[in-house]
Amino acid sequence: MGIEIFSKIFQIGLFWAALLMVGTILASRIKFIRRNILLGKSWKIEDDAQSRSQRLKNMLLIAFGQKKMFDKPLVGFMHFVLYAGFLIVNIEVLEIILDGMLGTHRLFAPFLGEGLYMFLVGFFEFVALNVLIFCVVFLIRRNVLKVRRFHKAEMTKWPTLDGNLILIFEIALMLFLFTMNASDSILQARGVEGYVHEGLEPLTFLVSQAFIPLYSGLGDTALILLERCAWWAHILGIMGFAVYITYSKHLHVGLAFPNTYFTRLTPAGEMRNMDNVTQEVKIALGLVQDDAASMEEGEMERFGAKDANELSWKSLLDAYTCTECGRCTEQCPANQTGRLLSPRKIMMDTRDRIEEIGYNIDANQGEFVDDGKSLYGDYISKEELMACTTCNACVDACPVNINPLDIIVELRRYIAMEEADVPDAWKAMVSNVGTNAAPWAMSASDRFNWADDLLEKE
Repeated sequence: MGIEIFSKIFQIGLFWAALLMVGTILASRIKFIRRNILLGKSWKIEDDAQSRSQRLKNMLLIAFGQKKMFDKPLVGFMHFVLYAGFLIVNIEVLEIILDGMLGTHRLFAPFLGEGLYMFLVGFFEFVALNVLIFCVVFLIRRNVLKVRRFHKAEMTKWPTLDGNLILIFEIALMLFLFTMNASDSILQARGVEGYVHEGLEPLTFLVSQAFIPLYSGLGDTALILLERCAWWAHILGIMGFAVYITYSKHLHVGLAFPNTYFTRLTPAGEMRNMDNVTQEVKIALGLVQDDAASMEEGEMERFGAKDANELSWKSLLDAYTCTECGRCTEQCPANQTGRLLSPRKIMMDTRDRIEEIGYNIDANQGEFVDDGKSLYGDYISKEELMACTTCNACVDACPVNINPLDIIVELRRYIAMEEADVPDAWKAMVSNVGTNAAPWAMSASDRFNWADDLLEKE
């Protein structure tokens, strides 16, 4: 009896230690990511009651309901089942966590009753089976059928490995769940102490009963060891998964919600002028009073963005939310015609650079020390940026409302307005707009001369 009590106390202590360690790591990672996102510049959005209601609706439909995924119905359905299924299955984790914290076993069974408890666990297992099946299907799509968008140039070793690891991770978690329940059912049927609930018949679950023949030949001690190992593997796997996704593209599981909520409600193709340029134009036109203080502050600002921390915080949130699904690149006309531009790469590069800036700040006691790098030039090339037609196909295709175009436009503004490193045709067009109020090299009075020529020919 003393050994059993000691073992129980040891398991409770071990569980609390694991929970504390994971909680500490998660808190640190969340703080790091939040700080990195807020390194970006301000982001103006509509802030009235109607707009907030619309943003909330978008969040529910797009982030939770995965509305845009159903552009490809079969894949959308499988992804929705996988996503919703994983959330539903993890409701069972509440009981596992409480069992670990309190040293109990199937805490909810006596309270819910045999019928309801078996129904709920059976439902969770049915969902878990679907998660397992669709994970296998997605692994086959990635590695056997080799869907083209998963094998573009930017999908190097880590992005490809990351996509496979998370699927294997989920398959393993579901198998641990089935193994835990199957071995538990056998131990209950044998009446092993600690597994029998007074007043309840031995529990047999919907899916895991198929695993019972695999383990029924084991002795009680081996079964207890198997059940405990599967229990620990399942809960530690979920804890590890929670930490892992903060380093993975699967961070979108959480960030898709704020990202869709903070998406602007204006038409996707609408480009906003730079505030400092707009202010100068208004002053020149006499629409607002010249404020010397604001002008001096404005003169210190860079036109456009060269590095990741000069983008808006929404663009940085976009980068962290990127699912790397490649739907944006798949729809990009520049990419389709062989140009270097890949909207997915733009987002991946932005995330990598802001992470690098974050580590730099942490290594230098909260101050960024110039590392001689920048998003433009070291991560994203001019050739990529100039290939963009600003058609918004990438924005429309993204299932979580990411906008690669905002980043592309800001970097191109820097190239044009800070470095003046644009094609001669662009320079001529800008000059003509300034002098003739049109992109053509002719005065307004001569603009309709071509029509006179047509009349003479008649």
